Amino acid sequence: MATSQLTASSMTVSARNLASFEGLRPSIVKLSSFGILKPGSLTQRSFKGLVVKAAAIVAPKYTSIKPLGDRVLVKIKEAEEKTEGGILLPTTAQSKPQGGEVVAIAIGEGKTNLESSVKTGAQVIYSKYAGTEVEFNGSSHLILKEDDIVGILETDDIKDLKPLNDRVFIKVAEAEEKTAGGLLLTEASKEKPSIGTVIAVGPGTLDEEGNRNPLSVAPGNTVLYSKYAGNDFKGNDGANYMALRASDVMAVLS
Repeated sequence: MATSQLTASSMTVSARNLASFEGLRPSIVKLSSFGILKPGSLTQRSFKGLVVKAAAIVAPKYTSIKPLGDRVLVKIKEAEEKTEGGILLPTTAQSKPQGGEVVAIAIGEGKTNLESSVKTGAQVIYSKYAGTEVEFNGSSHLILKEDDIVGILETDDIKDLKPLNDRVFIKVAEAEEKTAGGLLLTEASKEKPSIGTVIAVGPGTLDEEGNRNPLSVAPGNTVLYSKYAGNDFKGNDGANYMALRASDVMAVLS
């Protein structure tokens, strides 16, 4: 019989005897919880179409991880447990970290770039769904491609992000409060803006000879970008920011 353990943010389910998990060895699989699980509601149908993403656990006998190719190893930053006002957050309200510290970089044969864009010890921000999570030495790590690193962050404020390669960092324009006819809009009816001001740009991608190809936008440009592109962030100033690839910028407005 399947067993379950509920917490405020997740549920832990034994994979044994669940047909939906056929092929998994009997182990504990952690799933995101989006609602309240009622007694007796844990059925095969409940897991139809559910994607399980569990971290790989590295046994204690292994003392180091050496990334290969164009990959880097990042120690994931822990999620914030309190608001700036000191209020404790339940795990469900804690945003998943998108940053951490680079602890290892692939070197030597198999390296695609002539020089790495990041260094060991750098604090970086990476794409939301990038890489493979690994539990190592009691901490959560991520092995990801260097190109999935959005930028380097040397402070605690996302507005100071230094984008890498072909990334563009944008301060999103505020949503319109009224219609053209002067009607006030509710939060739910405000359309998500896809216009913003470029704050910083990366140095461009490297060609085969190691030369940088500069980007076609510059800091200060007001741009129109693809609506569902990139990664969005909330700054300490309350403003919304977006990091995306230069190819997702569709036009410069003036």
